[in-house]
Amino acid sequence: MKKTASKLLLLATAIQISAWGTAYAAGPAFMHTGIRTTQPVGHYEFCQKLPQECNERTPKQAPVELTRKLWATIVNINNSVNTRVKPLTDIEQWGKEEVWSYPDTGFGDCEDYALEKRRELMSVGLPAGDLLITVARRSNGDGHAVLTVRTSLGDFILDNLESKVLVWTDTDNTYLKRQSDQNSGVWVTINEGREDAVASVH
Repeated sequence: MKKTASKLLLLATAIQISAWGTAYAAGPAFMHTGIRTTQPVGHYEFCQKLPQECNERTPKQAPVELTRKLWATIVNINNSVNTRVKPLTDIEQWGKEEVWSYPDTGFGDCEDYALEKRRELMSVGLPAGDLLITVARRSNGDGHAVLTVRTSLGDFILDNLESKVLVWTDTDNTYLKRQSDQNSGVWVTINEGREDAVASVH
């Protein structure tokens, strides 16, 4: 069973890495961010426990250059975390809602996947300002959290519910707010240009 899962993971990774050319050809697509907004309560509490994780300051600069090698790294980490971490709600794991934590137990929900991907991508040298936890609303109305990776070719979404790394405009999510690219403890609104009201998700 494990061998089959490993083969499928390798196949999925290979397909995604080969899609780098498509990402390159499509042209950049960046989210439009707005004013400072409320920090999700789960992230606030996470920052209280691990303040060093929320004090990263990044000077205003161009997004990281998306090379073929970096694309492969992003795809590998996304697939690895999605496969390695097993889904479990905060109520099931902690007995309460909105507990943001690294999935060191091997279990987690959407924001825990995002935190782990962010940690692993930072460990290979990507700056905090290009790795932004983002709050969204799924097409069914549920709140959701993903990791946005800012690159020279646009903003890409790493989602535990989607096996592919997609440019943000190719997803079904409505994006509400994300970490600031200059201060990981600050959150800003996202203006998608859609008509639906942007609700605050905590």
